[in-house]
Amino acid sequence: MDRRVERAVENFMQGYGCCQSVVAAFADLYGMDDNMAKRVAAGFGGGVGRMRMMCGAVSGIVMLVGLDCGQTEGSDREGKSACYKVVQELLDKSKEQNGSLICAEILGINGYDRAVCSYVASPRTAEYYKQRPCAAKVESAARIFAEYLRRKGE
Repeated sequence: MDRRVERAVENFMQGYGCCQSVVAAFADLYGMDDNMAKRVAAGFGGGVGRMRMMCGAVSGIVMLVGLDCGQTEGSDREGKSACYKVVQELLDKSKEQNGSLICAEILGINGYDRAVCSYVASPRTAEYYKQRPCAAKVESAARIFAEYLRRKGE
């Protein structure tokens, strides 16, 4: 599991979004290849489409929980509730560790502003990585999900 956490951070440092980085590190456990994982998670970067809403790394946790224990029958209220329970538990841990689940708050910006939060992705430069706490948030999210899998397997 530690290698998966490292892989998530490596993905981010290679230019992938927070959600892509987290989901791709675990996707093979659910029969999803790396490319599909990165494609399905692509729109969640920058707090969903760079709108600075829910953190992409946190969205990655939600996607992985769905892959792990999401219900497949619409009428399965117990299955849906069980999935929601896991999501809430893991997101509570993330909020406790990172102070917020909201991208704008984590980055210290004042919410969504079209002038500041355009759809144009930031260039990944050394300065970008110095200014952003995102690699640490990706690591945190991957570690939270890895710990969930460890506990589940015990």
